Amino acid sequence: MKLVNALSTLLAVGIVKSATAFVPPTTVTTARSFLPVDTQLYNAPRHDVRSDGVAKEMDPEEMKLQAALAEHQQNAPKLGFPTDVRTLVQYNHGFAVMSTNSKANPGFPGGSVVGFAPDELGRPLFIFSGMSTHTQDLLADPRCSVTIASKEFKGAADGRVNLMGKVSLVPQEERDAAKAAYLAKHPGAFWVDFGDFNWFRMDEITDVRFVGGFARAGSVTPEEYTNAKPDPVSAFGAAIASHMNDDHMDSTIAMVAHAIPGLEVSEAVITSVDSLGMYIKCTRTPRASDQPQQFKIRLPFPRKIEERKDVKDVIVEMTRAAAAASSE
Repeated sequence: MKLVNALSTLLAVGIVKSATAFVPPTTVTTARSFLPVDTQLYNAPRHDVRSDGVAKEMDPEEMKLQAALAEHQQNAPKLGFPTDVRTLVQYNHGFAVMSTNSKANPGFPGGSVVGFAPDELGRPLFIFSGMSTHTQDLLADPRCSVTIASKEFKGAADGRVNLMGKVSLVPQEERDAAKAAYLAKHPGAFWVDFGDFNWFRMDEITDVRFVGGFARAGSVTPEEYTNAKPDPVSAFGAAIASHMNDDHMDSTIAMVAHAIPGLEVSEAVITSVDSLGMYIKCTRTPRASDQPQQFKIRLPFPRKIEERKDVKDVIVEMTRAAAAASSE
């Protein structure tokens, strides 16, 4: 038992880097923790993987396909994290989760769903009632974080951004511009004229975290975020995705098969469109398996899109190329 406890302690602090995929929870005493003594820990931060101990060999053709898919995704052009983050914040539905340091319950975070709109530098603007708990929290401690999910967010495969920083009251001379930006995102926000509501802005962004889906996560510096510009095609990309998903999914399936030969999917839902390509959520059943799986892939355009009318031309071009290849 002493050996098991020692190994678990080493794993918890990251000293031992090689161990079995799953180690049962053990009682660990920790000095630098808010957890009580003798709390069960599950050897974070590793992913615990349970198995029956039987190694299953992957079908050779499936292995070849997975390698081809990985290579294709590695080389597929992407916007880059700063532009991705700035784009997600710009074309979001205008709501986020704000976490503040609670004034009423010191030491605890307070979470609120709030409306927001980004200004020209991507700084979130808010208008809060003086009675709101998050207003009182911010006046006492301006530090907070804002978590923003992509407009098409439905689960872990979709993008989200967390902005950390300090929020302050918008100066009087800048409130008309703040009001215009907010109403552009929330045209029905009649409360912007209420006398007991206050304008706030995250003036100081100190950290930016981004998760673009499975195996795509990282951070950008505040300077990179501020200097990035939203991708212009993403502004109307949702309408293109909706049209393709409703009326032309068979074309999307064909484009996927053409881009990655051998990748046969039963469903291909476009989740976003930008100037360099599309993200597509695919459904397929792997070889030698009866369990379907879902995953997201990047399908690049043959060239960068500059104007809205070019998107249709490029997608038609890709569809015809896929049809021609399938008939050979």
